[in-house]
Amino acid sequence: MSNIEHEIQSSLYKLQDLKYREFGCRLIPTVDPKTVIGVRMPDLRKLAKEYSKTAKANEFLAILPHKYYEENNLHGLFIELIDDYDEVIRLLELFLPYIDNWATCDLISPNVFKMHQVELYPKILEFINYGKTYSVRFGIKILMSFYLDTEFKKEMLDIVANIHSDEYYINMMIAWYFATALVKQYDEALLILQAKRLDKWTHNKTIQKAIESYRISDEIKGYLRTLKIK
Repeated sequence: MSNIEHEIQSSLYKLQDLKYREFGCRLIPTVDPKTVIGVRMPDLRKLAKEYSKTAKANEFLAILPHKYYEENNLHGLFIELIDDYDEVIRLLELFLPYIDNWATCDLISPNVFKMHQVELYPKILEFINYGKTYSVRFGIKILMSFYLDTEFKKEMLDIVANIHSDEYYINMMIAWYFATALVKQYDEALLILQAKRLDKWTHNKTIQKAIESYRISDEIKGYLRTLKIK
């Protein structure tokens, strides 16, 4: 074990909350509980900021795979805090194959992406085309987070609708994407549901999540209920 690994792991264990660990393990069933320390996200983010942009952070980012779930989360947070777009992409390409759960995948949302949406878009398509569960999920999440407003293109809905998978964590993200699209690009997203482009489970989960949203009117929710596939 390297010095930085020992230091990071020691810091994580000092922040351990055993009750939170028990709760958290139930939320990430794809992760071996033996690899979960039990650190709350605010504490993890604080730790990430303390190390961010230091030589130790760079040293840690060069180490893969990690032993602990929280180490992976910290790795993702280090990437998120970097303001060099090319470096973020380089590190993501190295890290994404090692992600094994939805929580680590979803916490990574680099602010630098906001300033590089044009060059980021083809990279997102690469992530989706990798075919690995959490690379695909990450690509869809970035489309949802950064491309449903001014940078939106109708083709993006088609790209996500054309993803066919048996993986629960991919299909759940597809449903989340289209439920969000119904808020921000209603007319175009509605066409996907009306045409029944999604598989039955994802279609109905999209409607469920949209109905649960406070950003969608009761009138639209009523209509969406009529689109459920029985």
